[in-house]
Formats: sequence, structure tokens, C-alpha cells
Amino acid sequence: MKDIINYYYNFNIESTEDWDNIFCFTYQNEKFYFVPLKRTEKELMDLVEIIKELKLRKIECHDFILNKFGRLVTNVYEANYILLKPIGDIYEEYEISDMLKLNQKLILTPNKSNLYRNSWSKLWSDKIDYFEYQIHELGKGHEIILDSFSYYIGLGENAISYVNNTLLKHPKTSLDRISLSHRRIKYPNYKLNFLNPLSFIFDLEVRDIAEYLKSAFFQKRDALSYLKETLRITNFSIYSLELLFARLLYPSYYFDIYEQVMNNLESEEKLIPIIEKSEEYEEFLKDAYLEINKYAPIERIDWLLNKK
Repeated sequence: MKDIINYYYNFNIESTEDWDNIFCFTYQNEKFYFVPLKRTEKELMDLVEIIKELKLRKIECHDFILNKFGRLVTNVYEANYILLKPIGDIYEEYEISDMLKLNQKLILTPNKSNLYRNSWSKLWSDKIDYFEYQIHELGKGHEIILDSFSYYIGLGENAISYVNNTLLKHPKTSLDRISLSHRRIKYPNYKLNFLNPLSFIFDLEVRDIAEYLKSAFFQKRDALSYLKETLRITNFSIYSLELLFARLLYPSYYFDIYEQVMNNLESEEKLIPIIEKSEEYEEFLKDAYLEINKYAPIERIDWLLNKK
């Protein structure tokens, strides 16, 4: 990959580090990342416009670098890559208040519509249908997954029902503010990911918050205190609060690893710490419900609240 990067970008690097097919290198004392492009052409064009808009507003984000042919995308071995130049300290952490500030900088407009991601119910339903088909066809030999799969599918279906009920109850408020968000936020939330345009989408502000809370929980942090901070400094509608809780219910933390396992990118043993904390996570969900309910009377989940 070193020779390809040198050819396409007129660099003179001696080596690259391979991070799961992301190639990191230093050139003239600056870090660069050559990363697989997993966005459509239309999405990429929208992302270019977002970078311009953020820069005009003096809001920092990482830069896309053109190759020597003036193109953003470089095709390598029938795969598309893009060169990313991060800014500042890539390990600088962004906390809840920082996340909310960036979320509020840009809102959805028609020219950003290719990045709109708010059909949670359909997306989750389609994913679960596919996972169930996949596990039926390819699950043999994955004993850890086979023993835990039904439980997490059940949680996912609970989350889908919760979203659908919320949409039925609040059809007019479904036009809540759609703002700059990310495909997936993790804890700790480093600048390397947070300011990466390739992770940008548009969705409800609660998306990033929920994913951060789930990740913090499994990193053995006090996710409930982060939730309390969020509720204290925001003024979310009941619609957004119910969708915040729905997203906490949805086990993306399990499904993300499941997909890596089924794509032979990860060992299923990585699921064990997740599975071992299932009861503890239910307690967190119960506490989260009680905390959110102090701000708005969100829908109950009896099996969770009655659990002793």
C-alpha cells in the first residue's frame, strides 16, 4: 500500500501501519489515514459540502485530500479509498456537552438529504430479519452467538415496538430537530472519530447521546451519571426522550460485534463480556427509564420495571 499511496499522492513515505484495512502514516510530520470508502457517491458529495460549511463557520473537522489526478476517491484493488488528514490531537476527548454543541451547528436541509438517517424502525427491522436469516444459514459452529442471539433479538424487537408506538403517539412532533450526528459514537469519544466527515450523518440529537451512553456502560463507566448530565443541560421533547430510551433498548453493542464475527473480522469470544453484563444492563435501563421519567412521562416497559 505504501507504493500506491506514494504514486497517487506524490508522497515519499517509507511505511504504513495497517489498522484493520485503514492505513496510517506520517508525512512531513503530519498524520494521514488512507481509509476504505463506505459511502455512496451522492453521500460523499453531501459530505464535501458539509466540510465547506463547517469551515466557513470556523468549525474544525478533518480534511479530505485529493489525489494527484484531482479526485477524492482512489481505487485500489477494486476497492475505493479516500485520504483523510486529521487536525489537532486525535486523542482529544469530546464529552456530552461538546457533542451537543457540534450537533447543534448544522441542521438538515434538502442538499444534505442523502445523509438523513431517521427511519430507525425500518432499518432495525430489516437488520433483524437479515440476522435471523443469516444465523439460520451460517450460525452452525458459533455457539456463543447461538446461545445469546434470541435474547438480543428480543431486545431489538422491543426497541422497534417502542419506536413505532412513539411515532403513533407523536406524529406531529416527528419533525423534531434533525442535526449533525454520527454513524456510531463510542466511549471514549476521541477527535479522530468525532471530527471525521466519513462518520457524519443527520439524525435526532439523541442518537449520538444514546450510543455514547451504551458504549460508556460497557467500558465500565457511570453511564447513568452521563445520562443525568444530558437531561440537566438539554430540553428534549417527550418524543425525543422516548426515542432516546428506544435507542438505549436497541442492542447495537451486541449486533455490531455480531456483524464483525459473521464477516470473519472478530472472534465471537468478544461477545462474552457483553453477554455477562446483560442483567446489569437491564438494571441500567430501568434506572435510565426512572431518570428520564422525571422529565417526561415516557412509555413504560412492564417486564423491565417489574424485574426484581
